[in-house]
Amino acid sequence: FLRNVFAVIPKDSAEMVAATIRTVFAQPTAATVRAQLDTVADMLGRQSPKVRAMLLEAKEDLTAFADFPDRHWKKIQSTNPLERINREIKRRTDVVQIFPNPEALERLTTAVLIEMHDEWIAFPRRYLPEDSMDTIYPNEDQIGMVTPPQGT
Repeated sequence: FLRNVFAVIPKDSAEMVAATIRTVFAQPTAATVRAQLDTVADMLGRQSPKVRAMLLEAKEDLTAFADFPDRHWKKIQSTNPLERINREIKRRTDVVQIFPNPEALERLTTAVLIEMHDEWIAFPRRYLPEDSMDTIYPNEDQIGMVTPPQGT
């Protein structure tokens, strides 16, 4: 999103604009996140109406992280995990360099993804805290499902 914003503003104001937009993600509650986005859009809109329009158009996507437990915010507002996967796929494809057909590239990419998945399964790690995941995915008893009897 920031790259798109940078395309419509002067280069010398990019750092200030980025810092101003980052204030949206530093808010403590979902309501203040959304209010700050409106404030930032109005403030930046004085200098660049295009930036204001971009911010307001992307408001739902930019603030979607605020609908999750606040313990997850730092993790889900970042694209680091996705970038890590992409870097690993690029590293592996650079080693091979030439693929005989698109299917060969697809097989390598699939193998890399399966390998990464297996690593997460073999060495249990939690990207998001388990107790806060319970607020997103409550157990069956909390959603009215009948639990099967034990020991039958």
